[in-house]
Amino acid sequence: MFEAYLAEFIGTALLVLLGDGVVAGVLLKNSKAENGGWIVITVAWAVAVAIAVYAVGRVSGAHINPAVTIALASIGAFPLAQVPGYIIAQMLGAFAGAVLVYVHYLPHWRETEDPNLKLGVFSTGPAIRETGSNFISEFIGTAVLLFGILAIGANAGALAAGDVDLSVAYGTALAPLLVGLLVLVIGLSLGGTTGYAINPARDLGPRIAHAILPIAGKGGSDWGYSWIPVVAPIAGGIVGALLFQLTIAP
Repeated sequence: MFEAYLAEFIGTALLVLLGDGVVAGVLLKNSKAENGGWIVITVAWAVAVAIAVYAVGRVSGAHINPAVTIALASIGAFPLAQVPGYIIAQMLGAFAGAVLVYVHYLPHWRETEDPNLKLGVFSTGPAIRETGSNFISEFIGTAVLLFGILAIGANAGALAAGDVDLSVAYGTALAPLLVGLLVLVIGLSLGGTTGYAINPARDLGPRIAHAILPIAGKGGSDWGYSWIPVVAPIAGGIVGALLFQLTIAP
């Protein structure tokens, strides 16, 4: 299983490096991509997901997201014994990816005065802070993510008799690209409310990095909000997987 855990670490690190990297480019001062906007961010995140899945999908299934791992385990499509190892690898990978973003944009942190922009590079935050609505947004977005991933897997021939093997699905040529497009439409359609974390590791790992790293002029890490992009995606992912299993899966 070491190979699968290493793949999850690498895949999640690559995801966060490219995903948080585009956010840094758009938000940080004196970047050539400054003010690139929401479309640039959502497209880059989608491509980041696709590349990460292409990179490690055939090794570990490219969950690269604890919500995916837990949701698959909840429907009996992934061994429970492997869940802790996958989540640890994903969290460590997300942290490592965030550190690489910090290093890559090192001169730009001191050029950026607004601490909220610096935090926004690493973690998500709501456009309108309202706990119930923020939770629902992340819940719905991740439910759609899991439903869509399982649908893509089914069409790739990886779903049979109730079993899901994402390593098979992601071994096909188009499946990773379709997962990227799924993330793109979630970002464009549902992401404007909370920044569509839809991935506990993607948010919590970099948020921890923000708290630890010596970022010039940084503020707090908004720990009061941090539980929402962790708990809501896990709950939404389980519901999305169960809905697929109950309504669409053969």
